Amino acid sequence: MKKWIALAALLGVFSMVAAGCGSDEETSSSSAAAPAETEAPAETEAPAETEAPAEESEYKQCAAGETDGDLNFYNWTEYMDPDLITAFQDEFGVTVTEDFYPSNEEMVAKVQQGNSGYDMVVPSDYMVSILIEEELIQPVQEAAVPNKGNVDALFADPPYDPGAVYSSAYQWGTTGIGIDIGVTGPDIPHTWGLLFDADLAEQYGLAGKISLLDDPRETMGAALKYLGYSLNSTSESELAEAEAIIKDAVGRVAAFDSDQYSELVVAGETIVGHGYSGNFLWDFEEGESEYDYFVPDEGGTVWVDNMAVLSDAPHPCTAFAFMNFLLDAENGAQLTNYNWYASPNGAALPYIDQEVLDNPIIYPPDQSKLEYIADTGDFEINFTDALTRARS
Repeated sequence: MKKWIALAALLGVFSMVAAGCGSDEETSSSSAAAPAETEAPAETEAPAETEAPAEESEYKQCAAGETDGDLNFYNWTEYMDPDLITAFQDEFGVTVTEDFYPSNEEMVAKVQQGNSGYDMVVPSDYMVSILIEEELIQPVQEAAVPNKGNVDALFADPPYDPGAVYSSAYQWGTTGIGIDIGVTGPDIPHTWGLLFDADLAEQYGLAGKISLLDDPRETMGAALKYLGYSLNSTSESELAEAEAIIKDAVGRVAAFDSDQYSELVVAGETIVGHGYSGNFLWDFEEGESEYDYFVPDEGGTVWVDNMAVLSDAPHPCTAFAFMNFLLDAENGAQLTNYNWYASPNGAALPYIDQEVLDNPIIYPPDQSKLEYIADTGDFEINFTDALTRARS
């Protein structure tokens, strides 16, 4: 988890800022969760003017620190420090139940039905626009979330949610390639061709040892970048080329997986995987080989995941209390030190481990070829359909 000031300006500031993923099964827990993905082209313009927030009377009004029941949290897997969950439960005397999803699309499909029972979700940037348009999330109540002011100015006025009226930034990172260079050797080309090119697969012994994300926008986007196009292309011919690239690669792909892609590399079940920066870093620490993660030279995804409270949340006050808790400076740093995704919480910077701040995988120094995933409106279904056809 997917657009804001021209990316060139964004990139210049990113190095000064401290910032998938997903589960194939929906599970329930009172502790941990994980990431998502997102992007926007360097010149992506802000979406059409956001509708004015609903009248305050339409939503239950909450005070800072107020709770109104237990919290049902719908998140990406391995994205939340369980100690933070425990600390919130202890401080506020509530129970947090966490369910997990592998893609933005699956999350939206669940909450679109209404009465999902969830209070808070963590959509990627492009998906925030869709949730706003479909009136599935409610405005952030500033009085209940005073720590929202800790969010760095870079993330305070995103084009997918002008003024951050409906959301608050959670974490950011990149989507790229993780690889076992103990098997391939270190001199490998930094290209999406490692996933899509038959000759490179043969050269490095990758056939049957490749994983791709089970995510239409990310996987179609990777193929589009490989072909030299924007991952937000709305050209049917360009999308058809990307579909053909993926279809040709399917026979060499071991799995379409948004949950265990990094674990598969470390376990030796795959050699190269498509996935999110933080998950690869986390699992590579446990591996016994040598590994590398990079955004290919053709470019890739930069994403920002966000916290949002559903319009029909059963416990909105508890959700806003949890949002405020995570936006605390020290709690925000703890989250980044745990999951190794960059933090958008400017106040958290002094508390983030220096080794995290200095890691170029977490805080990449050059994002000149990165894009956010933009909401392409009615064209969105074409990405899903293209990936479905390519895999069939």
